[in-house]
Amino acid sequence: MKLSEKVRELLNQQINKELYSAYLYLDFSNYFEERNLNGFANWYYIQAQEERDHAMLFYRYLQNNDAKVTLEAIAKPDKVLDSDMAVLQAGLEHEEYVTSLIDAIYAEAYDARDFRTMQFLDWFVKEQGEEETNARDMIAKMELFGSNPKSLYDLNNELAARVYTAPSLVL
Repeated sequence: MKLSEKVRELLNQQINKELYSAYLYLDFSNYFEERNLNGFANWYYIQAQEERDHAMLFYRYLQNNDAKVTLEAIAKPDKVLDSDMAVLQAGLEHEEYVTSLIDAIYAEAYDARDFRTMQFLDWFVKEQGEEETNARDMIAKMELFGSNPKSLYDLNNELAARVYTAPSLVL
């Protein structure tokens, strides 16, 4: 079964959105490096790696389904990073936006009765739930501990312990 034109278009757009996400999270990582919060910087650096890998999963899916891949320019991150909390909140807002994009592709695949694409997207639906939870948890921890230097130090150390694991989605 060939992908419908609209599903193919949305999947191609998602490659760009995932690469933008990686770029955005590198910007967040850089913000925290400049603040000497290397644990937070590490957390967002790993987020950037994950988003890049997500883009590659969409890229490979299109190729494996004989669909043309169209790469577009990646926009410059436009979030105002004027506080630690602003960065965390921007991260949550962005994850909610990405969830809406995944949901839109899923809905289009459903309408096209493209069960293969729906099955492919199932992993991303679950992943986005985890991403939103992680973003909310970081905000909650910052609200609880961020104003206390000792607690911020501990939270920074907790985030520094995060290690990268590549997605295990089989295409």
